[in-house]
Amino acid sequence: MKKPIILLIFLMGFMLTAQHTISGTFSPAEDYSWLIAYRLKPGTQVYVADTSIDKGVFTLKLPENALPGNYRLVYAVPQEEFYFDVIYNGKEAIELTFTTAEGVHFTTSKENIFLNSYFREINAAEKNLISYYTSVSAEVNEFQEIVNTYKNVQSSFEEKTKGLLANTFITANKTYIPSNYESIQDYVAHKKENYFKGLNFSDPILQASGFLTDKITNYVFTALPLTRMTQQESEKAMQDNVRTASKQVQGVSDNYRFHLFYTLWSQASANGYNEVSDFVYASYLKTLADKTANQEIIYKIEIHNRLRIGAVAPEITWENGASLEKLSNLTNAENYVLVFWSSNCGHCLKELPALNKKFKQNPKVKVIAIGLEEDEINWEKETGKLDGFEHAIALGKWESDYAKLYDIHATPTYIILDSDKRIIAKPESDKEVVEFLEK
Repeated sequence: MKKPIILLIFLMGFMLTAQHTISGTFSPAEDYSWLIAYRLKPGTQVYVADTSIDKGVFTLKLPENALPGNYRLVYAVPQEEFYFDVIYNGKEAIELTFTTAEGVHFTTSKENIFLNSYFREINAAEKNLISYYTSVSAEVNEFQEIVNTYKNVQSSFEEKTKGLLANTFITANKTYIPSNYESIQDYVAHKKENYFKGLNFSDPILQASGFLTDKITNYVFTALPLTRMTQQESEKAMQDNVRTASKQVQGVSDNYRFHLFYTLWSQASANGYNEVSDFVYASYLKTLADKTANQEIIYKIEIHNRLRIGAVAPEITWENGASLEKLSNLTNAENYVLVFWSSNCGHCLKELPALNKKFKQNPKVKVIAIGLEEDEINWEKETGKLDGFEHAIALGKWESDYAKLYDIHATPTYIILDSDKRIIAKPESDKEVVEFLEK
């Protein structure tokens, strides 16, 4: 969910005289309060400046030593989701308008106006060609007119932007356009075959932007056969695309490659392509993390992998009288509910009794309550009131093994499993637990 950025930027140690500005408006005005500018570098970004958005209006002063290149303007959190990029050539001020519904529109800046116009027109030209194919038209003259327009858009913008930074992106984006009529199968095959032909992955301008990453992401997830495929077949095709893309970036820095493969992993993970995300992680990302000192991200990925929907829940053990119970050994229930709680947590003491009452006489649902505790005294007292649950204790609370294993940062935390102990839901409250299990 989008949240307004609050002021959390440290004051700069010295003041710099502004040479140019990026200014404009945000709408609706009440939704935006702060803007942060970063200069993009290959595989990373560096803070440059920030400013308030006052009643929808802002002026961001760039320092006099701001270098030409690509800049990222972040207007909300999470930062990796709410941003747009601009080209700054060191010679011109930039004016723009941004609306929630339509995004960014540049009113002053040859670089950005040309680039935005190019992408708008080239995308429209490609859309017309796709529409021609999907309409199953057999009119060759119509085809020729469409591809000629397509070619003219590309060549005219290459000519108009000579000497501008925008030209680097426009020439790099040049794609396969058929000269003569060919079937859609041939067109798709030729486009994929020529996809990387105009791309220079060593170009520092392209590296210091989202352009190359977007191009490879698009290739990996959309350059697929036209035949109907199962998800498993699609994911195998995506893995082949990852292998092809990896060859294109063999000569670039490890830091940039790590950034690229982390983006691919994130995209695959977000879309539920677990075989693809696991392949990217095992084949590229883990090794690159060792080389680039990015172990913290690998740690987060490993947490995600073991707790993602569909994963078998990590083992939990507890004492039941003289015997040792295991989560993996539980049987006969259709669903299992893991509740991470604490006997000193007010919300827990309110929600768990209601859950205990609800499922106490329901053999289809078994609840395992894991107490994150500093000691056993209060835990033993409160567990006696929850006789419908299985009870495990994790001494050390937030630093306990189970808190780390399940990445628990708040109590109560709920995780619902199916009969095979696979994670199927992560409700926010006891009411959501009940709603999920009763639907």
